[in-house]
Amino acid sequence: MLALEIKALNKKYEHFQLKDVSFQLEKGYIMGFIGANGAGKTTTIKSMLNLTRMDSGEIRILGKDLIKHEVELKQDIGSAFGDIDFYTRSKIKTLTNVIKKFYRNWDDQAYHNYLKKFNLNENKKIAELSTGMKVKYNLALALSHGAKILILDEPTSGLDPVARDNLLDIFQELVEDGEITILFSTHITSDLEKCADYITYIHNGQIINSSEKEQFIDTYRLVNGSKEQLDSIKDNLISYKKNSFGFTGLIHTSDFDSSSDIKSTAPNLEEIMIYFSKKEDNNV
Repeated sequence: MLALEIKALNKKYEHFQLKDVSFQLEKGYIMGFIGANGAGKTTTIKSMLNLTRMDSGEIRILGKDLIKHEVELKQDIGSAFGDIDFYTRSKIKTLTNVIKKFYRNWDDQAYHNYLKKFNLNENKKIAELSTGMKVKYNLALALSHGAKILILDEPTSGLDPVARDNLLDIFQELVEDGEITILFSTHITSDLEKCADYITYIHNGQIINSSEKEQFIDTYRLVNGSKEQLDSIKDNLISYKKNSFGFTGLIHTSDFDSSSDIKSTAPNLEEIMIYFSKKEDNNV
């Protein structure tokens, strides 16, 4: 079953637009949503939650049209946008008592279990929580009303490496039984190499690739060679950088002749993003 299906999503602003954004995610998996700042990650996520009105397109969550079934579906969606910037002087307990009234399936026992699991003290004020604790509090809220899909915007941003690693372990635990699905955006690609099952890459408002993680990486090769070799392959490269030894570039695996003398390796997610961002520079 598809937990999430986005079809031809379009949204136009004065200086930016989402152009036919389409991808899907099966139930019980983790998808990393990557792209540079300003690429369209947050606009896409807000459209998926109907916080931003799309110009055209279709969003289906757990098999149902978001616009037609928004109130019902939001009982099954947990979302977080990094920091909590409201009611910061309130205690966790006070804020929770307000929020839980909106959810018909709220489970107090589950909520207190998650507080214990995440080492959260409900008598602390929101302003006293670290960035990592705020993310975990958002997760506790989402999971305590039975959310089946978690949509998170930059949840690991600002966390130290230990806190990030701990949070990624929690994500992996949550999807183990196949009932919970997670989509989270991030620019920290090393996080995705640890925990993501699928990768969707957005660049300048358009989806470049969306596939299973290993398949995503296998689509590209990182190549390097001499200045003389650059001329023979330049037209097939996505982009390249010149250096004192010659060049390094990114190419689609289907465009690379493995029998050539040009060396190639598998790129990591960060290298793929970097070379796509240089594409415009090479075309100037």
